[in-house]
Amino acid sequence: MSDTDLGTMDAGSLVELFRTGKASPLEVTRAALDRIDRFNDKVNAYVHVDREGAEKAARASARRWGQGQPLSDIDGVPASLKDLTNVAGMPAREGSLTVPDTLCESDAPPAARLREAGAVLLGKTNTPEFGWKAVTDNRVYGATCNPWDTRLTPGGSSGGAAAAASLNMGVLHQGGDSGGSIRIPAAFTGVFGFKPTFGWTPQWPPAQEPSLSHIGPLTRTVRDSVRMLNVIGRYDYRDPYATRGQPEDWGADLDQDLRGLRIAYSPTLGYADVDPQIAERVREAAQRLEELGAEIVEIEPGFESPIDIFRKLWFTASLELWSQCSEKQRQQLDPGLVANARHAESWSAVELFRAQADRARLAEQLEHFNQDYHLLMTPSVPLEPFEINHEVPPGSNMRDWEEWAPFSYPFNLSQQPAASIPCGFTASGLPVGFQLAGGKFDDVRVLRACHAYMEAHPARHPAVPDPAQYG
Repeated sequence: MSDTDLGTMDAGSLVELFRTGKASPLEVTRAALDRIDRFNDKVNAYVHVDREGAEKAARASARRWGQGQPLSDIDGVPASLKDLTNVAGMPAREGSLTVPDTLCESDAPPAARLREAGAVLLGKTNTPEFGWKAVTDNRVYGATCNPWDTRLTPGGSSGGAAAAASLNMGVLHQGGDSGGSIRIPAAFTGVFGFKPTFGWTPQWPPAQEPSLSHIGPLTRTVRDSVRMLNVIGRYDYRDPYATRGQPEDWGADLDQDLRGLRIAYSPTLGYADVDPQIAERVREAAQRLEELGAEIVEIEPGFESPIDIFRKLWFTASLELWSQCSEKQRQQLDPGLVANARHAESWSAVELFRAQADRARLAEQLEHFNQDYHLLMTPSVPLEPFEINHEVPPGSNMRDWEEWAPFSYPFNLSQQPAASIPCGFTASGLPVGFQLAGGKFDDVRVLRACHAYMEAHPARHPAVPDPAQYG
C-alpha cells in the first residue's frame, strides 16, 4: 500500500489496518508528514511540525498494536492542535508577536487526552492573533490559504486546522470556536466541523472570553469527529467552566436514520443577507434531509440579530487583553484587534451587564424554540470565501467579521452544540456548508443528523491545493 493511499484514509480505516497488521502507525505518520511536506508550502496550515516526536509516538503505537494492546480507537492516528492550545514540547505563539517563542511545559486538556489515547501529535496549526477574527492571518506566520483556491481565505480562526483537514494533512484536527471559528472554516474548506455544548470539551488555560469558547474537531467525516470527541470530550478539573454529563459514546446514535426528527429550516434567521448560490445549496440540503426521513419546517426562530450583544463581550475581551500589554506590545498587536479594544473603551459596566442579560434572554428563546424543533438548520456562512489578508470581503463596506458571519455566534452566546456540514459547491467551485444546531446537551442528536446526511451525500475534497484546477 502506498503512502498516498494511507494519507487519504480516515481514522476508522487506519485503525482496521493497524488491527490486522496490514499497515503500521509509523507508515501512516510518515504518509501524513509527506502530505505536509507536499502541501504546506502552498496553504500554510501548519506553523510547527514535530517530526521527531511524531515518529517516536508512532513507533510506540506500533508496539502497542503489535501486542494487541492499543490505548484507544485512535491509537496511532495522526492529529494536530490549534496554535492557541498548549502542547508540551511545542511552541504556542498564538499568532502574536507579543508571545515568546518558547516551548510549552505541559499539555492543555485536548492535547493531554489525545496523547493519553495514543494519537500521534504532528504539530500546531495556524490561527489569527489570539483567535480574534474569522480569517486566518497573523504577523508571526502569515496567512493560511484555502486549499480549493489558494488566493482565498479558509476562514478562521481555526483556518489552519480546516485547511489541514481538507487536504488530510493528518486525520484528526482540534479547533476552537468562540464565534464560529470551527464552523466558518469548515464551510469555507468543505470539511465537517463541530462545536460541542459549552463545557463538555475542556480547555485550559481559559480563552480570552471563556464563556463563549468551545473546543471541537475538524475532520473529513462525522465518525472521525466522534472518535476524537470520545477522547477530548471528558471532564478536566483544570477548566473552571468544565461540566460533567458527557455521553459515554458521542456516536451512540450515528447509525439511526432521521425518522422522527423535526428540523426547523431558517434560510436567513430573519435578518441575514445570503448569496443566492449559498441559499440554493442549503435549500437543496434541506430537501435531502427531508428525503432521508426528517420533517423539515421552514420557519424563522424569531430573534433579532445579536451582533451588538456579541460585540459587547468580544470587544471587551480584546480591551482586557490590550490593557495588559506594554506600549511596545500594543504596537505589535493586529491593528484590527486594537481597533476593537479601543472601541470598547467607551462602554460602561452597566452596558456590559445589560448585554449579559440580553444574552440570557437569547439563550432562553433558543432553548424554548428547541422544545418544538429538535434541530435548527441555517447556512453556515452566507457568502463565498474571499481574498486572503482581508478581514472582510474587499469592497463590501463592512467593518469587521461579525457582519459577514451572522449565523455562527448566536450559538456561542447560547452555548448550544452546532455543526457545519458540506453540501456542495458554487459555480466557481468553492465549498458551501449548512449549519445544524441543537438544544444544549443534545450533541448526540446533532451528530446523528450530520452523519446521516454525509453518509448519503459524501463530501468531496481537493486532491492538491491548486487554484488553476479549481478556480
